[in-house]
Amino acid sequence: MKKQFLTWAVAMALGAVAHGQAFTFNQTNSVSGGVIPDNNPSGYADTMTVGSLAGNIQNVTVSLDITGGYNGDLYAYVAGPNGGFAVLLNRVGVNGSSTYGYGDAGFNITLDDSGIDPDIHFYQNDGPSYTGGQLAGTWGSDGENISPLSSPGSFSGIGSANLTTFDGLDATGTWTLFVADLAAGNQSTLVSWELDITTVPEPSTVALGAFGLGLMAIRGFKRIKFARVNGPAA
Repeated sequence: MKKQFLTWAVAMALGAVAHGQAFTFNQTNSVSGGVIPDNNPSGYADTMTVGSLAGNIQNVTVSLDITGGYNGDLYAYVAGPNGGFAVLLNRVGVNGSSTYGYGDAGFNITLDDSGIDPDIHFYQNDGPSYTGGQLAGTWGSDGENISPLSSPGSFSGIGSANLTTFDGLDATGTWTLFVADLAAGNQSTLVSWELDITTVPEPSTVALGAFGLGLMAIRGFKRIKFARVNGPAA
């Protein structure tokens, strides 16, 4: 019986390690007066504060609702409070044969680099859908960490400055979204943006808690067994 109980306690501890609880943060900032200055690298910035969130980042996604303007004019990034930097948009559609990029007006999208969603830089090649004229759906971030004022031939649509740069970091603190319009003609407005973060505890922390739980269970079993052998304490 004791052997069976010990086996159960160890299995319980290991199960807790294998199934460490995930924690999530979700917030949407509706922006008042979020007009992005036309043809102005000073851009527009908005911040969001994440309170204490147990564990380190496992996944980050960002949703953008931007209306008007020309999508190919826009440059956007998100920066974390403890490191990490992701280029969300970098003059989508611009390359050696397209100086100004895509002329669509607006985004209503989610950017997620954890799956197989195509990179947004050349989204017109990937069967895009639109909602009210805005690009819709889930896409991989642009990730191309070069100046948005670089020559068109410098844009390859391939980059590593994406949302996975936040993985393993602490989410607590102030996150910053920056959006700029780098070419003249029409004006874009940031309506809202959403930040979704998933964290998981460090394996050592989970293991320690599970070990303590198992140890308490074993000690409890020993006390029960002692009481049965010796009778209740006087």
